[in-house]
Amino acid sequence: MTEVFIKLSDTDLQSLTVGLRSQRIAPPYTELQLSRVLASDLIQVVAAGLSNFESIGFTSDQIATVLELLVKDRCASRTFESQIDLVTSGPEAPGISNRDTSVVVRELFAHAQNSVLVVGYAVYQGQRVFAKLAQRMEEHPDLDVKLFLNISRPDRDTTASEILISQYTQRFKDSQWPTGCRLPEVYYDPRSVDDEKPVRSSLHAKCVVVDAKQVFVSSANFTEAGQQRNIEVGLSIQSEWLAQRIIRHFKLLHEHGMAKRAF
Repeated sequence: MTEVFIKLSDTDLQSLTVGLRSQRIAPPYTELQLSRVLASDLIQVVAAGLSNFESIGFTSDQIATVLELLVKDRCASRTFESQIDLVTSGPEAPGISNRDTSVVVRELFAHAQNSVLVVGYAVYQGQRVFAKLAQRMEEHPDLDVKLFLNISRPDRDTTASEILISQYTQRFKDSQWPTGCRLPEVYYDPRSVDDEKPVRSSLHAKCVVVDAKQVFVSSANFTEAGQQRNIEVGLSIQSEWLAQRIIRHFKLLHEHGMAKRAF
């Protein structure tokens, strides 16, 4: 029962607590109530968790107290080492209480203030994966968003690199980015589509850096399967030092022509 709440972010727990204290969230706990404070993919399981608490006699205030204690316990235990959190995708065996990849990525996007760097190999169903990021860009017009993505050339393909890049750009705009939203800057590794080289490279890294202080490095692609179904492992790290090194790495790749802007 409590595992549902252990997986929630501090922000989500605090929003729930405020809702419970104010009686905006009250028995019987409905998905409509929770839709005011939580993302849609959390609503059903949280509603079930609240109902379980109610079934053993917890009032709204008592549940709020439990959630407050959970947040306080997290804060008290956060030493330097605990700034690294394990994040996983895939099936959950009994006893597993790791953060979910899709939840962490959505939270990073939803709370970005200044900058977002996304590095990814495969993007599929991007309109869903990037929904929170596009929404945040609309809310904050000054938010600087850069995506370094893999543009590949199929085996034995002889299409000119300019055409491959143009086709990728059009597909991304049409089907991988939320319709009508401001576009991010997108970069690629020019070696992956080189017209001459017989053996090409791939931009295979997968990470997110937000506001030059929060880093998420993962094996998961930016696909629905990678974010939710596949068995994936990643680390969420609060480190300005590491975040700035990653940003500088990709900045220098671009400055020296090893990463080019597609649009």
